Amino acid sequence: MRRTVAVIALVSAAVAGCTSTSSSGHPSVSSSPLSSVSLAPAPTGTNSATTSAPRHSTSPATLPAGEFTMSFAGDVHFMDRVGARLAADPNTVFGPAAAVLSKADLTMVNLETAITTGGSPAAKEFTFRAPPSAFTALRAAGIDIATMANNHGADYGSVGLTDTLAAINSSHFPVVGIGKDAAAAYAPYTTTVRGTRIAILAASQVQDETLANYTAGTDKPGIASAYSSRLIDAVKAAKAAGYVVIVYLHWGIEYTNCPDSAQKDLATQLDKAGAAAIIGTHVHELQGAGWRDDGTYTAYGLGNYLWWKSFGNIQDDNGVLTLTFRNGRVIRLVAYWERERALADLGLEE
Repeated sequence: MRRTVAVIALVSAAVAGCTSTSSSGHPSVSSSPLSSVSLAPAPTGTNSATTSAPRHSTSPATLPAGEFTMSFAGDVHFMDRVGARLAADPNTVFGPAAAVLSKADLTMVNLETAITTGGSPAAKEFTFRAPPSAFTALRAAGIDIATMANNHGADYGSVGLTDTLAAINSSHFPVVGIGKDAAAAYAPYTTTVRGTRIAILAASQVQDETLANYTAGTDKPGIASAYSSRLIDAVKAAKAAGYVVIVYLHWGIEYTNCPDSAQKDLATQLDKAGAAAIIGTHVHELQGAGWRDDGTYTAYGLGNYLWWKSFGNIQDDNGVLTLTFRNGRVIRLVAYWERERALADLGLEE
């Protein structure tokens, strides 16, 4: 049966797609997830910018000076049904969805897998890995950057982590939230798009064996932890240096459609530190999204995107969130969440 998707108009401080009320002063709206919708501008900042060439030739050429677009999708990996497609042809893994992913000036996903063909699987229910051709697939789909600060980035132990870092280096594909040491793991990816300087960071707030055993340290490879003061410090530093700061997080309680207190507390800290947008994933469902009271846009959970299996339920709900930024703030969005359309675009079925 076809799933009905509602169109919701958001206002500052509203969170759509969540069915409970926040206890931290940020009210929620009981609703379905977002469909294709363009919203009125939220409060804007005062930073100025000039135009520059977009990274994607399909990006809107008519954007006003100082505006750029960035698209986000959720969890991606290359196991089972998706792995078979990667083995057949890395350039076509994302199917027709590549046309959507390549439209924005920048596009980012959560790469939830170790990049290795070796190592030993961690003692956990699910372990994910993929060959280095995964980066070819991301690039061919129009994806510009990935985060690997998640609970599957080190699924194949220290050998797998070493292989992952080597694959990142050899592919020259931008990856944040993981590195040879803490300095690398917490370092932002920086670029200039249409005259605006952008800094993108990532970290994990999921307390599991990955964070316990493979949090990056002074001389230790691993992922960035959202519990480290390095994350907030990095956001503050990038903001002070004049960057528009975007943070992609792995957080929340799996199979819940509302953010928990830890997510909301961290969002408040990042908000105060200067983040313009906060994007999250991990829970395998869509969570609330909207502008906070002071204008920071937060999308708590994007859900699965290119996933190894269809569960025939709301875990299949996914899509691409595209934000337009002006003067350091998100001013509008287009979000398309619909199971059948998303799965069709990816060439997958329930």
